[in-house]
Amino acid sequence: MTDVIWKSEERAVFTLRSLYRRYGYAPYKMSRFEEYDLYVRNKDFLVSDQIITFSGSGGRLMALKPDVTLSIVKNAPDAPGVVQKVYYNENVYRDYREILQAGLECVGDLGDYEIAEVVLLAAKSLKLLGEHFVLNISHMGLIAAVLNSCGLGARAKRQAMECLRRKNTHELRTLCAENGTAWRKLQVLSECRGSGGEVLVAVEEVLTTDAERQALEELQTLWSILESSGCGGSVRLDFSVGSDMHYYSGVVFRGYLEGIPSSILSGGQYDRLAQKMGKHSRAIGFAIYLDMLQELKQEENDFDVDTVILHDGTVDTVRLTAAAEAAAKEGSVLVTGTLPQGRNWKRLIRFENGEASE
Repeated sequence: MTDVIWKSEERAVFTLRSLYRRYGYAPYKMSRFEEYDLYVRNKDFLVSDQIITFSGSGGRLMALKPDVTLSIVKNAPDAPGVVQKVYYNENVYRDYREILQAGLECVGDLGDYEIAEVVLLAAKSLKLLGEHFVLNISHMGLIAAVLNSCGLGARAKRQAMECLRRKNTHELRTLCAENGTAWRKLQVLSECRGSGGEVLVAVEEVLTTDAERQALEELQTLWSILESSGCGGSVRLDFSVGSDMHYYSGVVFRGYLEGIPSSILSGGQYDRLAQKMGKHSRAIGFAIYLDMLQELKQEENDFDVDTVILHDGTVDTVRLTAAAEAAAKEGSVLVTGTLPQGRNWKRLIRFENGEASE
């Protein structure tokens, strides 16, 4: 008998796929290989610049895919009123490692609903993977508008962005020099984090330009949607969550599960990437690094199978089937002639010489 026990990553893929389908997302499958040129032209968008390459037919330089998003955006339709919603689970190759990644992308003529839907699905995804999670949210449009209003040069903007990421208020204060207005804005972005309602009020008090207020309004709308959905208690606003402003234009976010020290989910709105590819589309999505689920400590009640029914081949098949069906009503069941090695179970039922015992 073949014994099939799902790994945590496989269970995650199944439950996430069901979630995304309920919201109208279609599966996306890409080749293991892609032309290297696609990645080298957009390497700032990649998590790692370690790309595995080889020569393909006709002398073309090919790469083992380090990313899925670039392929989706490249192949997405670009027309008024058209939105492509896709989900995927793919192996990607970074730093000479094979990584199982799942996620979704929404590309096209997006409105406020599509943006909110993707962020909400990020929160729902984390909730499916673990009871205790946190989704940290920022807004690159708001950060960019604040940096523009501070009168900083290009180099100083990059330094300020790095200070925000590291929550380094001392260096931020030095960058602002005698500009008190700039310092007040950047201080609030650096120091205020936590519940959306409280943070949004603090930020609103220091904004001075229309661009800043417009970005804040987008964030306020998103927060109200998350709060009304019941996810507000696990969502935090944190402006240290930042990414390359050459690509990301709106909301950005990272997700964490209890027991895993680094973010397991990463995403955001990357309109500028689509524009760089010559499209008019807007785009938002996220990726989940499922291999990180292995870092979770297995709890005592976390079993590979709920009930193992061990039999010696003498029990009546009708009786054995009845026992298996009864156990299946309470959880997972494995009927086997030998004890499975390297796996744990909650309950063991033995059938020997036609008699059952626990």
